[in-house]
Amino acid sequence: MDALTISVILLWAAVLALGLMLWALSRQVGVLFERVAPMGALVTDAGPAVGAPSPILALTGLQSEHVPIGGPQAQPTLLFFLAPTCPACKKLIPILKALARDEDKALRVVLASDGDADHLLFIREQGLTHLPYVLSTELGMSYRVSRLPYAVLMDRQGTVTAKGLVNSREQLDSLLNAQDMGTPTIQQYLGDPAQHAH
Repeated sequence: MDALTISVILLWAAVLALGLMLWALSRQVGVLFERVAPMGALVTDAGPAVGAPSPILALTGLQSEHVPIGGPQAQPTLLFFLAPTCPACKKLIPILKALARDEDKALRVVLASDGDADHLLFIREQGLTHLPYVLSTELGMSYRVSRLPYAVLMDRQGTVTAKGLVNSREQLDSLLNAQDMGTPTIQQYLGDPAQHAH
């Protein structure tokens, strides 16, 4: 055998070896993707359960606006609990403003807080004057909110359709996606093979 034949054989062996390694790597990427699938918002058992009616409250916002919570509404409601001192909340404010602007006719965004902070200054600094903003300890207790930022999504009838602790845009989107898919949480959707058949 001459050198050219040996080099062609070695080259083909290398190509086959690389093909096998690429196949094995692609399988591992698939396994890894299954293990780290997007988890969505962290859902807690506290407060009204998904599928249960929301507590009905007639509140007044910081800018003297009437803010009804629960019961029949003209559009679905995203109730977002935040605090002026919460860094994760501040990170999500641009997303909430964009959501309120883009989904103006399809979704009502309501901000909720409590405490002694200067909330009026906060909403002016953050450009939130166009959104309803309520201060209510009763509202937070009704939903058993213990950590922030926390979001509750309700349909037009005032039924809780999704809820959870949201620390990122992806987790906030997961609540909206769960509602669109008709499932309580993204975690349940990913864990139920029957859901994927739709």
